[in-house]
Amino acid sequence: MQELVTFFFNHWELFLALAVIVALLIYQYVGAGGGARSVSPQEATTMINRENAVVLDVREPAEVKTGTILNSITIPLDQLQQKLGRLEEYKKNPLIVVCQSGSRSARACALLRKQGFESVYNLKGGIMAWSSAGLPLSKNGKSRK
Repeated sequence: MQELVTFFFNHWELFLALAVIVALLIYQYVGAGGGARSVSPQEATTMINRENAVVLDVREPAEVKTGTILNSITIPLDQLQQKLGRLEEYKKNPLIVVCQSGSRSARACALLRKQGFESVYNLKGGIMAWSSAGLPLSKNGKSRK
């Protein structure tokens, strides 16, 4: 036991780094989504087809040029607070929020939950997971601006 205590005091920086990493992982897993549930690309397509779910793409315009999910609404994350009015008509629909990898959309989910949107879902893995699953992206501007 004494050796463990000595090791801890000699390498406290490593233990501090470990504590920070564990805290960040817990935050990402539990807190970052603001209570939003993550859905896989397959679950998202089911929700779009059966539950009239609306897709909100919060990527930057340059990223959106690579392709969007058909009929998605595009509002960059940094403009979402100002443009929430555009989403009011979809407050009763399930809302699937998408970004490139899933982290920005988690922040958008938290904001939407605070604004009263109840059925908010984060696309796990973002557009990268959508593409990896072999699902189509529209590159001809078929999104709601």
